Amino acid sequence: MTTPRVIGMLGGMSWESSAEYYRLANELVRERLGGLHSARIVMASVDFAEIEELQVAGRWSEAGDLLARVAVGLQAAGAELLLICTNTMHKVAEQIEAAIDIPLLHLADATAAAVAADGLHTVGLLGTAFTMEQDFYRDRLAGHGFTVLVPAADDRAEVHRIIYDELCLGEVRESSRASYRRVIDRLAAAGAQGVILGCTEIELLIGARDSPIPVFPTTRLHVEAAVAASLGGDGG
Repeated sequence: MTTPRVIGMLGGMSWESSAEYYRLANELVRERLGGLHSARIVMASVDFAEIEELQVAGRWSEAGDLLARVAVGLQAAGAELLLICTNTMHKVAEQIEAAIDIPLLHLADATAAAVAADGLHTVGLLGTAFTMEQDFYRDRLAGHGFTVLVPAADDRAEVHRIIYDELCLGEVRESSRASYRRVIDRLAAAGAQGVILGCTEIELLIGARDSPIPVFPTTRLHVEAAVAASLGGDGG
């Protein structure tokens, strides 16, 4: 068997979802290879408080420089492909990609492939306010030929609040699950054929049973693409 390529995980944003990345990668490799096999991973986990401060201040270039330095360290540690374990910080994906010589597996591309495989053309997007309101992520998805719908302003604010005030702190509340269900229902009523869980923490709260339309869990889809690339040799 060809030695699997080492997956570099740029995580900590938040560590709650990064832990899911690590767990899922190892479970998927064990499913594929059996026995005692596990994923070949190097992970760097940053201090999310520093990143969040830069997000709020709009200092994206500084955040990109910080993450690019960490990515270079992952490459030096042996990573052969890279995941940015957060949707929002794909805003600086080009900065990070420019600093390294290994493939970066873009989360939006992995998600778009799953949407395309299901034959959908209109999808709702849930995520942080940055992801829902700025064009870096929506345009990347739209570039694959989809129409992307986002919730109304009040719903966006509530979705964002739950991510930062609860999910990033490991709090999973039934009242918040109910709130997300209502937002998804409104997206479906507006024409969404599926909904992208475009924040890696949302999967801690929402699953397929919570939605009347198909859900696309970006964390799992990203890890599945990484494991396929690691075991199959496709740089993505």
